[in-house]
Amino acid sequence: MDAARALVRERAAEGTVVTADRQTAGRGRLGRTWLTPAGSLALSVLLYPKLSELPSLIMLASLAVADAIRNATGLEAQIKWPNDVLIRGRKVCGILIETDVSRGKVRYAIIGIGVNVDVPAEVLAEVRPPPTSLSAELGRAVSRLAFARALLREMDRRYLELRSGGSLFEAWRDRLVTLGRRVRVTSGEGVFEGVAESVDRDGSLSVRTGDGRLTRVVAADVTLKE
Repeated sequence: MDAARALVRERAAEGTVVTADRQTAGRGRLGRTWLTPAGSLALSVLLYPKLSELPSLIMLASLAVADAIRNATGLEAQIKWPNDVLIRGRKVCGILIETDVSRGKVRYAIIGIGVNVDVPAEVLAEVRPPPTSLSAELGRAVSRLAFARALLREMDRRYLELRSGGSLFEAWRDRLVTLGRRVRVTSGEGVFEGVAESVDRDGSLSVRTGDGRLTRVVAADVTLKE
């Protein structure tokens, strides 16, 4: 993400991609650290979208990852609001989007994606809760290069769809494993539980709590309850 931001100052072209085999300061959402074990794919894509398109970038990225997983491996992936991609309920990908907006105009947006492509199951077992990888799910090695190509093709297709006025909302909403599930929401304002009832076109999640109130969640950590 830092390298991609530096390229903005060099007026790098839209669609410029930065990849890394290893990160020493990987960032996740809400100030977390993002680990990049050997065999994972870490990439950042530089875009110059319109302001109205910013809420759709998380939809674009998560849909592209899920579709690339299906195309490259045949595995079916689900999306957990707002930015995790799961296979059989276990996290296989995380997404982080950083933007710079000034005076109503977007200077840039960087989509950072980390996918556990060819990470051994025994390495993942050391993480809590344990995530998964494409290779662990398939029981065989998966080419990071082939998956990166599939992912970038899907990102390109979805971005062109967005720029031409298309909507990604319906496809994203229909892939959300969160809806209809009981969830725990952790934010700066506290912790509460309820049922994830719906999502809005701006990407926000609506959660119905036990007392009947409907709470709109924009940025928080949402955990699926059993």
